[in-house]
Amino acid sequence: MTDSIMSKAATMEIPINSNGDTGTLPEDDSLEQATKLQWSLAEKVGGSRSSRDLQQVMVSGPNLNETSIVSGGYGGTAEGSSMQHSSSSSSMAGEEATRGVAVEKLESVKKWSLNTYKCTKQMISERFGRGSRTVDLELEAQIEVLRDTKRKYETVLRLARALTTHFYNMVQTQHALGDTFADLSQKSPELRVKFYSCVRTCSAHACDTSVWCSQDEFGYNAETQKLLCKNGETLLGAINFFVSSINTLVNKTMEDSLMTIKMYESARLEFDAYRSDLEELGLGPRDAVAIARIEAAQAQYQIHKDKYERLRSDVTIKLKFLEENKVKVMHKQLLLFHNAISAYFAGNQQQLEQTLQQFSIKLKPPGADKPSWLEEQ
Repeated sequence: MTDSIMSKAATMEIPINSNGDTGTLPEDDSLEQATKLQWSLAEKVGGSRSSRDLQQVMVSGPNLNETSIVSGGYGGTAEGSSMQHSSSSSSMAGEEATRGVAVEKLESVKKWSLNTYKCTKQMISERFGRGSRTVDLELEAQIEVLRDTKRKYETVLRLARALTTHFYNMVQTQHALGDTFADLSQKSPELRVKFYSCVRTCSAHACDTSVWCSQDEFGYNAETQKLLCKNGETLLGAINFFVSSINTLVNKTMEDSLMTIKMYESARLEFDAYRSDLEELGLGPRDAVAIARIEAAQAQYQIHKDKYERLRSDVTIKLKFLEENKVKVMHKQLLLFHNAISAYFAGNQQQLEQTLQQFSIKLKPPGADKPSWLEEQ
């Protein structure tokens, strides 16, 4: 009905001549009347969106910018909603992961606190004589022997290092003294002593020939100091090897065994703590809650018992191998130390060098520890 009325209004506003040409019409009045008529009809019918769009197109033409903005607005709204949904889902997943990590850390802190409380309680009760502790007498005696041996070997190591330092200073002093004697030998010709020496020239005839000889006192002392310095450096190589081996035995091999012993003692304390806890629960009532707690305590007791027995076995094995290794190392090092010291103070250079070859000790050339000129740059 609206379309028919609008078509009638349009035909009424456009007159035609007898020749078929359109008549001269007032431009503004015809358009305004058609527009007013269309608006009134649209309001009477109900003001649908399609009629308003049609009226706008008839008056001002299609608005392409507005169309593009509307379509773009619809598309942008859908895309934004999807992005908002994905970001919200990712944030929820991140929050769940963070919550899971927090719960896990809280549980670990709770277990650690409970374990620390039980061990502290057991330690205090043992110290005041109100609690019982598990004791392996044979193993405890071996551990005490190891600790005492380590203390004594540390004393040997400290004294051997002091000997190395003092002897190194003495060798450096001998080296400097020999250089000084050699320099004075060139600058002090008046100290060269001339004397007659009788040399037997013929064994068949008892005839002696006297010749002039000279002796350089500074040069003689310089050669003596250089020889002592060389032998001292050889002895220093043997002592350094002795110190290095003792240091490895004390600070690595023995220390590794002592670390295992500390773990064993900690496991022993935990085992006794959970054992005492289980014994206390066994003396209480036997209701449903108590039985559940007893079963949980029994499981924890078994776990710590297995750990304690495993570490006790590890300590026993390590102490056995440590004793064998200690005997081998000390037998070799004490023999080296004795032979090197004896050969040096006896002045037997050949025996001293043979001692180093016997124990496969290679001396570093002088200045080997210093960095090269390129490394310093």
